[in-house]
Amino acid sequence: MTIILKSKVGRVSSNKMDKTLVVLVESHRNHPLYKKTIKKVKRYKVHDEKNECQIGDTVKIVETRPLSKEKRWRVEEIINKAAKIEVKPEEIATPEVLNEAKKTAVDVVGGDRRCGYRS
Repeated sequence: MTIILKSKVGRVSSNKMDKTLVVLVESHRNHPLYKKTIKKVKRYKVHDEKNECQIGDTVKIVETRPLSKEKRWRVEEIINKAAKIEVKPEEIATPEVLNEAKKTAVDVVGGDRRCGYRS
């Protein structure tokens, strides 16, 4: 006798807990009367033994025995890793640079931006 486990594909929305993820699974269906496509989003608590998933990853989850009060799913595979954005310390703007940018933006627009009056 073979047991067929349910599986779903979703996106990781939180990984703040130890060995636990929150995965969003989207499903679409048509309304029976109005024929409009309705998007339904369901959140699942998922067990991640190695803590290797990051926010934004697309993962395949499978049904498992109850691991805690709300965890009944585990990560089977990571389908797609999320892109990481790396910023160097030199690229971060200092407050002085931001203030100068705001002043030049006001000069380009002209007039007083608070009351909408232009001279």
